[in-house]
Amino acid sequence: MRKHSSLSAKLLPKGLVILHEDRDILVVDKPPGLLTMGTDTDKTRTAYFILTDYVRKGYSKSRSRIFIVHRLDRETSGILVFAKNMEAKLCLQDQWKETEKKYLAVVHGQCDRKSETITTYLAENKAHFVYSTSDTRKGKLSHTAYKVLKQTTDFALLEVDLLTGRKHQIRVHLAAIGHPVVGDQKYGKGNKARKRLALHARSISFRHPFSGKQLTFETKVPVYFNQLVGNLDHVNAQQANATDA
Repeated sequence: MRKHSSLSAKLLPKGLVILHEDRDILVVDKPPGLLTMGTDTDKTRTAYFILTDYVRKGYSKSRSRIFIVHRLDRETSGILVFAKNMEAKLCLQDQWKETEKKYLAVVHGQCDRKSETITTYLAENKAHFVYSTSDTRKGKLSHTAYKVLKQTTDFALLEVDLLTGRKHQIRVHLAAIGHPVVGDQKYGKGNKARKRLALHARSISFRHPFSGKQLTFETKVPVYFNQLVGNLDHVNAQQANATDA
């Protein structure tokens, strides 16, 4: 694994924290507000563009590449996995259904159930709005599990297990049960009191595409979440204990 502490700051990918890098994969912690890959109107302010420049070390003629394995929404922070060759990409995507992906979300309201699995068919309309449907021909079966880690008067902190990986799945499912994610202006019923989306890809666990070793990466709870629901040292402590084990 490459040691980044000795690298010049000029060579590090600006705005991204590297959690792990070897010759086949690159795992980073993405901040909110940054696209995973480009759109027609924004091609450079993306994790893909920044990391492509990073692996090429600024040399535009370099053949070094990265490959997108999965995506996070622009306003979702947390762990992103990239491959550094096509073989690694295909291997990671082949095992994606078995890859364990856990998120943290702060939602509105008090949750009556301490844990639940939400199951619906999700479809997308022409306006790119994702919604639940009973029409199995239009929608794709989707499962989202959650448990409550902390409850306050106005908000709840949830650990969310993404059992399937549909577009906007967590946001749509939580809004559907009456607990939209804080800051979700698309599915949160027009609530604009909080501009940042309180959704964070906290951990991921998968087999290395070539060594077969099980790898697990975790990040700390974003400071913003502490501002919403108070002290979360116990949540970070649980993470540390799980890592030590």
